[in-house]
Amino acid sequence: MSSVATTTYRQGQAAIQRERRRQRQRQLAVRIILLLLALAYALFPIIWIASASVDPRNSLVNLGLIPRGATLKNYETLLNSSIHPFTRWLWNSIKVSTITMVLSVLVSTFAAYSFSRFRFRGRDATLLTVFLIQVFPNSLTIVATFLLIQEIGNYIPSFGLNSHGGLILVYLGGALGINTWLMKGFFDSVPRDLDESAMIDGASHWRIFWQILFPLVRPILAVVGILTFIATYNDYIIALTLLKNTQQQTLAVGLNLFLGEQFSQQWGVFAAGALLGALPVVVLYLLMQDYIVGGLTAGAVKG
Repeated sequence: MSSVATTTYRQGQAAIQRERRRQRQRQLAVRIILLLLALAYALFPIIWIASASVDPRNSLVNLGLIPRGATLKNYETLLNSSIHPFTRWLWNSIKVSTITMVLSVLVSTFAAYSFSRFRFRGRDATLLTVFLIQVFPNSLTIVATFLLIQEIGNYIPSFGLNSHGGLILVYLGGALGINTWLMKGFFDSVPRDLDESAMIDGASHWRIFWQILFPLVRPILAVVGILTFIATYNDYIIALTLLKNTQQQTLAVGLNLFLGEQFSQQWGVFAAGALLGALPVVVLYLLMQDYIVGGLTAGAVKG
């Protein structure tokens, strides 16, 4: 009787094991399908643009994975055009975005540290004002921004219209508020006990910030830097409003010139420029991904 019960028990356990394996296999199959759908959704625009960039028909319709008669002529036209200086636009975008990113992260970090660690008169009112300003989009102030930069240019030409200095000033004004709020929240999550222990040991505020807090907040610095770079790099409206000189224009504005004429849109060249123009953002992300993923553990508190 005991042997029969044992056999029945083992058979039941085996059936349960098989059912669990089937469930895991079904779950794995569903995950793989969802992953493939997500990859297809994410990669489809890139594949479409890449296909258009090598299509000799100068069209965005009826494209295949590899178009018939695929050629690199669009890339040659893009890089060798004297009327549309692609490399100049690309350099302008990289320069403006990099300077804006560095200055924005630097100023926002010090501002967030001050708001998080110090108590001073007007602190809450200033934070609320910064938050309320961010509620209104930059497009609502584009006319006022244009007039302001024009007036500044009368006194300091390097920060006026048709200058990268003026464009950087506008970008900084739009990014500092939200970046400060993001960083302040991250600084608030760092225990104040670290500051108090360091102050007991005689550390100054600068040493506390640089040697203790800075390693802990590197993840938010990397995130803010990437977001600022991408937002600046992809901006079109502000750059179009402030920059009229072709040599001073950024990539987003310059590429639009290939589509500006009614009957001579160069879609293939535009697609090639869009594909090459995305490379700096990809490179930046690859360079900074270690700080995003490993920044928390690199500055972990050990007790």
